[in-house]
Amino acid sequence: MKPRAVTGFGVVSSLGIGREEFLGGMREGAPSTADGPSEIDVSRYPGVRVMEVSGFDATRYLGDKGLRSLDRLTKLLVVATRLALHDAGLKKEGAWTPISEGTPTWSERVGMVVSNAYGSLEAINELDRVALLEDRRYINPARFPLTVSNSAAGYASIWEDIRALNVTVSDGNCGALDAVACADMFLEDGRADALLVGGVEALTEALPLAFHRLGIEGVCIGEGAALLALETRERARARAADMLAEVTGYGTAFVAPEAESALVRPSAEGLERAVAGALADAGIGPRDVGVVVSGVSGLRGFDEAELLAIAHAVGDDALVVAPKVAVGETLGAGAAMGMLAAIAHLRFDTCAPVVRGSVRGKVRTALVTSMGYYGNSSALVMRAPSR
Repeated sequence: MKPRAVTGFGVVSSLGIGREEFLGGMREGAPSTADGPSEIDVSRYPGVRVMEVSGFDATRYLGDKGLRSLDRLTKLLVVATRLALHDAGLKKEGAWTPISEGTPTWSERVGMVVSNAYGSLEAINELDRVALLEDRRYINPARFPLTVSNSAAGYASIWEDIRALNVTVSDGNCGALDAVACADMFLEDGRADALLVGGVEALTEALPLAFHRLGIEGVCIGEGAALLALETRERARARAADMLAEVTGYGTAFVAPEAESALVRPSAEGLERAVAGALADAGIGPRDVGVVVSGVSGLRGFDEAELLAIAHAVGDDALVVAPKVAVGETLGAGAAMGMLAAIAHLRFDTCAPVVRGSVRGKVRTALVTSMGYYGNSSALVMRAPSR
């Protein structure tokens, strides 16, 4: 992977909306929403908590027209998209900024690569309930498009007039890191000059129900959207963009289960392989890693396997942080939240909740790890931008 510049980001999370609120929330620690009032009743699901984007109102950012048919997942992503475009300087006061005379507009050269684990469960559940409890004749046709997995990214592109490629990646918790790998290929092939890369997930009652029925306890399920503006370094420098960080390496791995009946399971071996691949791709060694931004989320078996893999891959004395303690397990958006936490360390000297180790001076290189629920794992190397 060639180094790719991160020139801005947009985020909607339980810590807050936008750069300043997210970084401020990360400094202050985990919010209290996990134990506060919720629109989702989780009392029937022992061992499962939720962490919502409290008081989220898309009209504050998008106006009050054209939102009626959109679900929560789409609204979260559209708001993050708008914030990312403005934070990266690709838009200003709602209008695309000029590139240079005689070149296509940014609208034609910006695309999206977005991760989502479960699509719009809100819309899927709504249509299923109408069909089963009433009659399929009463299904709202305006809601049907929302059931398609790439619907949210499509609406975000339409809303913000983004005309280059639009891709949705589905690989559970690892999806946002895999989206970066896809974006790297698209930038290399000249398919776009800038890509909004990250993930989105919205809370519905189906998620705590699923975790409960699988017997998974200790998780705090979150929601939100996080998008990073990714560009080639040459393009970022040409437009004098403020580079927040660089992405320099990626690795992924999958280890099959010993028994075919195994479904949800951690794989320390898979993550160790993914980390080794990411470090090799970035051309660095384990001792070069200043902080590991982990996917530790409160799931005991998975957390133990991830920490074991990190210890084997980069040493048991490495600083390991866990942003999911602050934002919850946001699934398809989780690794994107991890990338933002890495930027917080690399650029803003802001530390995510510490799992192990301690901060020792300025962090120059971050390793973002993500362990999937099905034997899959991905890892990403980020560094402070070279000047």
